[in-house]
Amino acid sequence: MSFEDTAATNSPSAEQREGPVARTIEQQTAKLPSDLFLWAAFGSIAGSLAFKITGKDHHALFVGQWAPTFLILGLYNKLVKLQGSDGA
Repeated sequence: MSFEDTAATNSPSAEQREGPVARTIEQQTAKLPSDLFLWAAFGSIAGSLAFKITGKDHHALFVGQWAPTFLILGLYNKLVKLQGSDGA
């Protein structure tokens, strides 16, 4: 079985394809540089540290929990750029 045959059999069926809203969001976010999400994660870590130093522990925890979210969004952004919204 050739690569083209494998790709054709692995492409999503009509029921598995992204809807128009998801596709539009992915097209817009794919325009963002991947570095943006990395810098946002570093910024949330720095902000959390600043809050911690100033004694605002609850704020530090709140802002510090943004970092993994930004990193996951960056990973998703990169996957959409490489694979497309439907993985094709």
